[in-house]
Amino acid sequence: MAQTRVFIIDGTRTPFLKARGEPGPFAASDLAVATGRALLARMPFEATAVDEVIVGCVIQAADEANIARLVGLRLGCGLQVPAYTVQRNCGSGLQAVASAAEHIQLGRAHLVLAGGTEAMSHAPVQWNAAMAAWLGNVVSARGFTERMRALVRFRLSHLQPVYALLLGLSDPLVKLSMGQTAEILAHRFGVSREAQDAFALQSHRRLAAWFDAGYAADEVEALYAPSGKFYTEDTGLRRDTDMAQLARLKPAFDRKYGQVTSGNSSQVSDGAALLILASEEAVRRHRLPVLGEWLDHAWAGVDPRQMGLGPVHAVAQLLTRHGMKMRDLAQMELNEAFAAQALACQAAWDSADYARAELGLDAPLGAMEPERLNPEGGAIACGHPVGASGARLVLHLLKSLQRKGGGTGVVTLCIGGGQGGAMLLRTAENAA
Repeated sequence: MAQTRVFIIDGTRTPFLKARGEPGPFAASDLAVATGRALLARMPFEATAVDEVIVGCVIQAADEANIARLVGLRLGCGLQVPAYTVQRNCGSGLQAVASAAEHIQLGRAHLVLAGGTEAMSHAPVQWNAAMAAWLGNVVSARGFTERMRALVRFRLSHLQPVYALLLGLSDPLVKLSMGQTAEILAHRFGVSREAQDAFALQSHRRLAAWFDAGYAADEVEALYAPSGKFYTEDTGLRRDTDMAQLARLKPAFDRKYGQVTSGNSSQVSDGAALLILASEEAVRRHRLPVLGEWLDHAWAGVDPRQMGLGPVHAVAQLLTRHGMKMRDLAQMELNEAFAAQALACQAAWDSADYARAELGLDAPLGAMEPERLNPEGGAIACGHPVGASGARLVLHLLKSLQRKGGGTGVVTLCIGGGQGGAMLLRTAENAA
């Protein structure tokens, strides 16, 4: 089957809203619809021209099952346009874009709306199993006597809640939270607390500079809540933070010996990011401007205890397949799950021992130059709505490179459960 080139036409995202102890003002579908509406409004084709809708989402609400279909219908894509939701933990948004690219490459679609959405603040608080069993027995009891017998079996421990978000941020096999896996990497690669805090501070400063320069206007769409409040900027951005404030924070995952804190970790957030992908035929038919071109993607598995090293392996696969080194990239967007994790990836890429023993390479790829790694900040500052982050990385890489004159770059992220994903892209100027 003949393969066609795949182009990214445009994209947008919401401001990422930091979770602050209660459900945020938007459901996940609301976030995606607000994003998609703004994106489709500036396209020269009708929403019904889209062949498919693919959305990444990790924590789907009970009333938003197959959220991609709900979003497609709310956006007016039409009853005939199929849609499906993907879940690859933190890589869900990237998986949605990858799936769209593959469908277009194989000629099975010409226009695809793809990306991700997440309302982490809406993660459910559930009854525990004992409470569920007790309720079931009460409801199914027949007659007054049997129901009273069921009722008296109630215990106060039945009221202990189960927080779905905490379960989702822990690995069920190795029994470690994502933060604990970051502690393992910090110890393995000798990443100090000071280095982690410095990386976090840099993320906030770079993101603040990006907003202050007005560049976000080309990437972030304002959100308007039913209350009348509106958002134009990522609410987790801390313009006032400094090393002294970061140093005062207590370890979050290993109280006695740990170095990973809330300040040098990504934020629990709500947000969405969507893109339009198109074939060569669709570009010609609709006379579409091209933002960039998808070239390839790769996925890798690693030990769940060190899940943060997933990007090291995925990027190694991708660059080796294309005969490239780190120095060939104009920019890399590495999702900042934790400062320790990002810095550990840099150390692993630069290690000859790791290259030989873990990647099967004769020589290391080399670390990415710090100036070209997340030059406008990352998830430590802007937040990490897990279903949306992969799509945000694709959007931001291409917009950033376009503004700087073009080039080839990689987006990559670690994935809970011990995986990594990476995608190779280039801007329109380099796609001829």
